[in-house]
Amino acid sequence: MASQNSTPRDDDSVVLVEEEFCSRILTLNRTRQLNALNYEMISRLLELFLTYEGDANVKLVILKGKGRAFCAGGDVAAVVRDINEGNWRIGANFFRKEFTLNYLLATYSKPQVSLLNGIVMGGGAGASIHGRFRVATENSLFAMPETALGLFPDVGASYYLSRLPGFFGEYVGLTGTRLDGAEMLACGLATHFVPSMSLSLLEAALCKVDSSECATIQVILDQYSQQAALKEKSAYHRMDVIDKCFSRRTVEDILSALEEEAAKRADAWLSTTIQSLKKASPMSLKISLRSIREGRLQGVGQCLVREYRMVSHVLRGEVSKDFREGCRAILLDKDRNPKWEPSTLELINDHMVEQYFSKLDDEEWEELKLPAISNLPVTAIAKL
Repeated sequence: MASQNSTPRDDDSVVLVEEEFCSRILTLNRTRQLNALNYEMISRLLELFLTYEGDANVKLVILKGKGRAFCAGGDVAAVVRDINEGNWRIGANFFRKEFTLNYLLATYSKPQVSLLNGIVMGGGAGASIHGRFRVATENSLFAMPETALGLFPDVGASYYLSRLPGFFGEYVGLTGTRLDGAEMLACGLATHFVPSMSLSLLEAALCKVDSSECATIQVILDQYSQQAALKEKSAYHRMDVIDKCFSRRTVEDILSALEEEAAKRADAWLSTTIQSLKKASPMSLKISLRSIREGRLQGVGQCLVREYRMVSHVLRGEVSKDFREGCRAILLDKDRNPKWEPSTLELINDHMVEQYFSKLDDEEWEELKLPAISNLPVTAIAKL
């Protein structure tokens, strides 16, 4: 959607920009990569959001993706290539900038509306779920698939997953299960559900608003929003079993509880859930569960600072090199047969897990320092 008065845009840019009255529409534009966030895209989004924060003429920011994805995640394949070349700190800098963007969106003073019409995974969730309004459609597909890659749900996921109903966040984060738009709305990952055919009308209505009041934006979104019926086989109908099993203290206890339930009856959902856990990196499962549990008691900034410690350890690979192996098996060689090390949950002790939550013993490494975003000049971008 673009009016005749829209500012021309460079279609080769990784982020397309449209100016519509008091609104700015940002479109992620790496369609061949399903709009996966690379360093250039993250830097551009930071620059734009910070500029709009200090521009009184901008009242609303709309974020969407071009093509069939909103954003399929961060460009971790590039990070792994840097690790393989001995440059893990380049990857750490990528995550530092991405987590700073996540924090900016979580503390933004102006309403942000994300139109999640398509794939929303990993880093794509970080670029949207922290915002005030998240609009799902019948095409939405959400997942945090990090445990299958030897990583963990990052981008502030330990904050928002831990705040989903019951222990649904532990289920979503550990298994990497995929949720559709109706499930996103039901659990609170989405604030509204709008049929994709109505998105252009919604966008046009939003762009006519001369207000940064969330209540005003809410009224417009409510006019286009619909109730979305959960499918009969939706995992959200299993909240009793999910709470019973995923509330357990350890990953081993969660697996045992699920297997106890499966022994009582033939259930395809239980079998799929158990297999998802058994295929994931054991180390990733361990640190992911602890991360989400700690996230329940922390603010978003605290979660991001901790997650930056964790991801730095993952990239450095001194305890486990599962991230490199997971990306090799899933994204690069695509044999989908990762060889995890340690290979089982039983081989992981508390000390190994604890290391991921401690400061790095590296003189060149620094903690993530989150700025007071509202007071940050655009000229400070390069230092983030």
